[in-house]
Parts: sequence; structure tokens; C-alpha cells
Amino acid sequence: MRRTPAKKGPSNATSSSNSSAADPLRSGGRTATKELDSIDQLYNTYANKSSGIIDPEGIEHLCSDLEVDHTDVRILMLAWKMQSERQGYFTLEEWRRGFKALRVDTISKLKKSLPDLEKEVQRPSNHVNFYSYAFQYCLTEEKQKTIDIESICELLELVLGSLYPPQVNSFVKYLKIQSDYKVINMDQWMGFYRFCNEISFPDFGNYDAELAWPLILDNFVEWMRSK
Repeated sequence: MRRTPAKKGPSNATSSSNSSAADPLRSGGRTATKELDSIDQLYNTYANKSSGIIDPEGIEHLCSDLEVDHTDVRILMLAWKMQSERQGYFTLEEWRRGFKALRVDTISKLKKSLPDLEKEVQRPSNHVNFYSYAFQYCLTEEKQKTIDIESICELLELVLGSLYPPQVNSFVKYLKIQSDYKVINMDQWMGFYRFCNEISFPDFGNYDAELAWPLILDNFVEWMRSK
């Protein structure tokens, strides 16, 4: 949209306005700089002194200060908010991204922000992104594209168990007793999310095996119906 030209005012007023806009200290720059310094100082509290990166030990320390277990889903949510690329590690750039988005610069503020972060993740528009991220976050090896069944079962219970308990409980039980699949790929992972959202459970009244469902879900439905 084209902007409407601003009316020219007195020269002294224009000069004052331009001066204020150009001076970051007058336009909130000082506050922003102070918050960034606090964010960076907090990062250094947990970062490995040699690598300069927060590693698994640093995350354990962070979890202790937040009074949450390192397996708590909220830590995964925090990683999602930071868009952390490597499981168990936070870079300064990722840390800044997450803390700025959450508008926090201290541990106490971060702790208070966790309930709101949970609500944010649970929104349908965000949760599918979080669910997809959770799988990618667990790909710890270069060129890795699948995750072993045991880890998938734990991850499903962590990220989807509270939303779809009957479906997740049944699918996890099936994954543990079946012998056809040793690993799960992204297509199968996302297929189960769609399954939970679209298919009536446990009657499977609207499940059509002729549609493009991953074969593992066809097998799961067949197993459930045979029980």
C-alpha cells in the first residue's frame, strides 16, 4: 500500500522528530541493549567455557534452575521456540531468538513464561509445526532420516500423549509388539498426526485404507479391528 505523504510541519519540529528517531537511546535502544546484555550474560552462565555453546551439561543446569526435569516436554518447547538445530545444544543465536520471542531476560521470567509457551504450542496452527520439529530435533546423526521404535514411542507420549491419549496409547502398544518396522520416518510420523486429527477412534468409521495412508497405519487399524 502506498503511504500518504506526511504534511510538512515547522522545521524545528521536523528536526526534533528526526533526531529522536535517529537516536536509539531516545527510542528504546538503551532498554533493548540492556535486555540483550542480560540475555547474553545468562547464556554465559550455562555455556561451556571451552566451546562457548550450551551443551547437555549446561541444559541440565538450566533445567535445575527452572525446576523441571530435562525430559519435560517444556524443554522441547523451549528448543522449538529457539529453533534449535542440534539436540542437547543451544547456540547464542538460538538462545537470543528464543528469549526475544518470549520477551524474557532472566530465569525467573523464563520460568513464568512456560505456561504461556505451553498454550502457544497447543494452538492447532502451532502444534503441527511443533510435532514436526520434535521429529527433526531427534535426528542426531548426519543424513539420519529415521528414528528407532523405542525412541518414537517415548516421543509420541511426550508430544502427543496429552492431546490424544487413547490413540497414542494404542499405537505405542502396537509399535512395541509388531515386528515389521524397526524405525519410523517423517512421512509415517506426520501420517499418525493426521490420523489422530481426522479418524474417528476407536471405531475407525471414516478410515479408508485405499487413501494415501502410510502402510504402517493400515496395519495398525487392522490390528485394532482384530482385537
